[in-house]
Amino acid sequence: MTEQAGNLEAVNVAALKALVRTVPDFPKPGILFYDITTLLKDRTGFAKLIDAMAAHYLERKIDLVLGIEARGFIFGPALAYRLTAGFVPVRKPRKLPGPVARVTYDLEYGSDTLEMHLDAIQPGQRVLLVDDLLATGGTMEATLKLVHQLGGEVIGLSFAVELDFLKGRERFPGLDVYSLLHYDE
Repeated sequence: MTEQAGNLEAVNVAALKALVRTVPDFPKPGILFYDITTLLKDRTGFAKLIDAMAAHYLERKIDLVLGIEARGFIFGPALAYRLTAGFVPVRKPRKLPGPVARVTYDLEYGSDTLEMHLDAIQPGQRVLLVDDLLATGGTMEATLKLVHQLGGEVIGLSFAVELDFLKGRERFPGLDVYSLLHYDE
């Protein structure tokens, strides 16, 4: 095990969670919102979060890190840098200039679409998918479909925060789902 991988145990998850602001009744009554912007602005907390997330994958050869719009764009490039991998943005419709792969997926009330450049992943490349939060898993499931369309090999799904009570990880049996900060309610 590398020194960096060994530092995973040294991360103080409780200290990181203390940097997350909770906002009751946002975006609607009865919802407790976990606002990670307070963690992101803390230089030590953000660095420790990225180091801990990266440590989980340091011993695996990752070719590309995919970050899902918008907050995956915060974590993805930082993780790609730490893992010496490339970064690929997964975008909302009509944001990418070249030919794209597209997937439309259902939301609670309606649907949404994600796109990625057709040449973003070469068949067989080892890919890590990253987003800020795992809730129900619908957005990540759509991203998995894009990766499979392009022939990528999914090594793992990484999140800063997981809302365990929504059971989003159940959508991904057999995949390595890694979240650093867990919330039960």
